[in-house]
Amino acid sequence: MLVFVLRRLFQAVIVMLTVAFIAFMLFQYVGDPVNNILGQDATPEQRAQLRIDLGLDKPFPLQFARFVGNAVRGEFGLSLRQGRKVSSLIAERLPATLELAFVAASLALLLGIPMGVYAALRRGSFLSQALMTISLLGVSLPVFLIGILLILVFAVTLKWLPSFGRGEVTMLGQWSTGFLTVDGWKHLILPSITLAVFQLTLIMRLVRSEMLEVLRADYIKFARARGLPNRVVYFGHALRNTLVPVITITGLQLGGLIAFAIITETVFQWPGMGLLFIQAVTFADIPVMAAYLCLIALIFVVINLAVDMLYFVVDPRLRVEKSAAAH
Repeated sequence: MLVFVLRRLFQAVIVMLTVAFIAFMLFQYVGDPVNNILGQDATPEQRAQLRIDLGLDKPFPLQFARFVGNAVRGEFGLSLRQGRKVSSLIAERLPATLELAFVAASLALLLGIPMGVYAALRRGSFLSQALMTISLLGVSLPVFLIGILLILVFAVTLKWLPSFGRGEVTMLGQWSTGFLTVDGWKHLILPSITLAVFQLTLIMRLVRSEMLEVLRADYIKFARARGLPNRVVYFGHALRNTLVPVITITGLQLGGLIAFAIITETVFQWPGMGLLFIQAVTFADIPVMAAYLCLIALIFVVINLAVDMLYFVVDPRLRVEKSAAAH
């Protein structure tokens, strides 16, 4: 187990260094930070002094080492667009994105798994066929179209819910949250549903297909032959083995919810990291783009490591294989 964890950590370090190198190359080949900061009217002396202050006069390896050292401390310099520290901008926007991703992931799991199990156990029923048809639409429709349709129906036509913004938030120290206000929940409903639709339908279809495959396994037939009730067979044996691949997909999708909430945040003007990244791309704000890239890579690495650890809890066969390999 310890060797497995150390190997994963080594791989995570390699991945993060690779992503850091890609982010660092943005500073080298996407725009000129000196020109972006000083503008066209700066004198050559001012430009030379700023290059020294930014460390751009150093050799390439030293610049990259400095960039990695600052990134480890969470420092990515100043935003070229807003003139503020990038770490402060990320800290302000991160709570909104995490709340949106958390609610969307909760909806996808709490609805997707039961719907997938039902569609597998009652695959000939009308409701099961209806769920599969709806899931096909959910997988096929683009996120921005789902968001626009929800805004048209619930915000414009029915006027039940707001169409943009985060609403009223409460500060808990340095952390802002909309979970403690009614207005915050109202603003959260439409974007979270929009972000959750694809993940929900994907999980439902995956659970259904895995459940059908597990139900055909020999140990399920043996459990039925022993006279075990259907509840024990379905939820005590079949569902637990079904969740092993679901954990993988869910873990990756959770990272995807955070990383790819860009479209949802843009449609609903949700003040999260995705909207910040879109604005940074529009204005070629390289420090913000680099910080976003590194942060998303770190989130994926941490989630993948947690998923690998969770395998050992859910699937005892992995522990047996590791023990046999050690001997």
